[in-house]
Amino acid sequence: METTMFLELANLFGTDPDKQNLVFLVSSDQLSRWLDEVWSSGGRIPSILSKMDAPFLGDTAAVLNQQLPQGLLNALPSGIDVTNTENFTNKAGPTSTGTAPTTLPLIWDHLIYAYLIESTGVFEIFAEVVRRLLVGETLATLDPAANQWLRATEDLLFKDPPPFGIDSVMSELRPRGRVNRRNLYYRWFGMELPHQIPGRWGSSSDTSWKSDVGPGVNTDFRDKWSELLRQVWLGIENKNNGIGPKPTDPTYLALLCLALRDMLINRRLGGRGAREEFNHVKTMAWLHLTVNTNSPIVRSLQAFANSPADRLAAIGQRVGMKPAARSRELFELAQPMSRVLRAIELDMFSDATGAAQLFNDPTLSNEMTNVIDNWQSATGERVKERPIGTTASGTPAQPLRVPNLAHTNGARV
Repeated sequence: METTMFLELANLFGTDPDKQNLVFLVSSDQLSRWLDEVWSSGGRIPSILSKMDAPFLGDTAAVLNQQLPQGLLNALPSGIDVTNTENFTNKAGPTSTGTAPTTLPLIWDHLIYAYLIESTGVFEIFAEVVRRLLVGETLATLDPAANQWLRATEDLLFKDPPPFGIDSVMSELRPRGRVNRRNLYYRWFGMELPHQIPGRWGSSSDTSWKSDVGPGVNTDFRDKWSELLRQVWLGIENKNNGIGPKPTDPTYLALLCLALRDMLINRRLGGRGAREEFNHVKTMAWLHLTVNTNSPIVRSLQAFANSPADRLAAIGQRVGMKPAARSRELFELAQPMSRVLRAIELDMFSDATGAAQLFNDPTLSNEMTNVIDNWQSATGERVKERPIGTTASGTPAQPLRVPNLAHTNGARV
């Protein structure tokens, strides 16, 4: 599976987990500078139907308008050396994969990736791990590598970021990262995280931030997304029918994709949210990487396991916390769903021919099946079942009305 942000950087160190864990030994200052280099180099969507285009950010100049001047980037390079973490190269770190002349920009996952990873509870569990390690001695004594992870995690995730860098998305006007992420998730997807903010970090019942969002909330996102999955499943289920009905209408699928595209790009107008999306994905990618293997902190906490979800559960036990019950599905869903939403934003499924590939293309239909299975298991929505209701000729394959396209303000339509 393709990876994103810090996971992709880890892959550049090597395919062996021990090599990948070397990324935790890189100075947090270098990693922060590397994020500016990645931003200025631009990104690409995860590969889908052989396409690896630049992501839609709402404005073609979104990256250029927000990056540091090239001269400053050159003067203050990250100097990351993937062959030796102690060596400072005095050059930009890796911002592409492959070998020249066929190098590719690094992947920029969609905000939905951050939402799904954070929904596992990983951020709050590690916030408590880091807090306990810093203020007391209630957890294990860390080895040197885990201590470097601790320093980097506090610097990258729990401190005010360096001013003027691309990861500087907190200020006196929006001081709480937890609230900032919930705000953007709610505006783009009309969904809240399934857990409250722990009382130690603020009132869990305080939703005053919702009063600031205005009418720009995609309240219909989940309904339309679930309907898209339902229709794609019907197509997958019936695509090999030699005789009899094929209930999925590719034109209707295209209309669903257009409706999702419109509500998402309305939130992105003028490049709005691009920098925040980049940073929220960065935050969750670091924690995803932490539990993706038996990393230094996993080893120090004796949380050995064979999957990210099981490692997270073991770490949660150490601090008296439980991750989401369906963490395994959320981890499995995050990157494939990101891939599909990036493609929807780029109009890849906005006509009947393109939409039909969601269930006709062998590779994509297999991935969509995994998305459907994991979404259904994680949310409890039975998207493999047809809508309730019968007619003389049986259960209708799709609702009576086609989906309305989103208004400019993104309100429910």
